[in-house]
Amino acid sequence: MKGLRVLLAALLLCAATGPVYAATPAAHDAGQPKQTIEQFLASLKPQHGTVDLPGDIATLNLNDDFYYLTPDDTERLIVDGWGNPPGHKTLGMIIPTATNPMSRGGWGVLISYNDDGHISDEDAAKIDYSELLKQMQEEDEDINKERRKKGYAGLRLLGWAEPPRYDDQTHKMFWAKELKADDANDNTLNYSIRVLGREGVLELNAVASMNDLPTIQRELPKVLEFANFTDGNRYADYNSSTDKLAKFGLAALVAGGIASKVGLFAKLGILLLAAKKFLVVGLLVVAGFFRKLFNRK
Repeated sequence: MKGLRVLLAALLLCAATGPVYAATPAAHDAGQPKQTIEQFLASLKPQHGTVDLPGDIATLNLNDDFYYLTPDDTERLIVDGWGNPPGHKTLGMIIPTATNPMSRGGWGVLISYNDDGHISDEDAAKIDYSELLKQMQEEDEDINKERRKKGYAGLRLLGWAEPPRYDDQTHKMFWAKELKADDANDNTLNYSIRVLGREGVLELNAVASMNDLPTIQRELPKVLEFANFTDGNRYADYNSSTDKLAKFGLAALVAGGIASKVGLFAKLGILLLAAKKFLVVGLLVVAGFFRKLFNRK
């Protein structure tokens, strides 16, 4: 079965075809003996309770329903367990305790941090997300032409699986997109959480399929509560005289604005996840979308 899961790390539409699920974790080193799934999972070192993320930028306060994998174990799961190329850095991953991440029903939330600057939330109440969705959909064909030239499947944004919502008290935002890849039988789910901080954004991205939406909707509010910046890095700690201000606001954040200034495939990185999963990190959106977005405003 082709890949059914998409993760877009604060970026716009991208997908690729996932390889067929293997009965044992992939060994990217041909000389390395394969493990059973049970052996592979037993080799991971889950952490529970309070976890300080690398760099002390933020803290996770996990309940018993979830555990944390370090960046190294996350890399092993992505590469050795799900058969992806190595080298993509994260701050780790949150996984439900009751879920086997190697099963077809498994899911998790990858964590990363982008330090492009403090994002003003002044436009939060003014954004027309229906109009934003239309503008994003208009860019599909141009983006897909470029993707197909690069040998990747096209991907269409069908609509919001859950419209963007912003909490101006906690400075946390979340939304979900429903997407359809050219070569996939089922639609995919891109569920994103963003925690705004003093000098950047903590990004949490759920890897799941549309079939998992009810589960994700039930469980993601818990994850939303887990992640908080440490003292000195919180949104309220922003100092306009010393700290960098991002060149975009919340609308561009939803559309993929963090990477907009670099160009479409400047830093393309594809992680193809085995089974139903495929993960995309580093796709950069075309500048034309943002010209249209801001010209219309």
